[in-house]
Amino acid sequence: MSRMDESAPDTEVLKRQQRAQELAEREALAKAEGEPEALKHERRADKARYLREKLEQQSEADRQDP
Repeated sequence: MSRMDESAPDTEVLKRQQRAQELAEREALAKAEGEPEALKHERRADKARYLREKLEQQSEADRQDP
């Protein structure tokens, strides 16, 4: 079994979870009352987006590995 076969389903699940987290935080940001709360949700959304992008990079690297 290749490395891609072992990690692909888990990576895909994690990417979906991070996308859902980002969307939830963006919604919370839109409803935030006050700057501190808004900044908290913005940071969390940005972190979820960053993690999803890193997972996408890892998936691509795994696909390119022999």
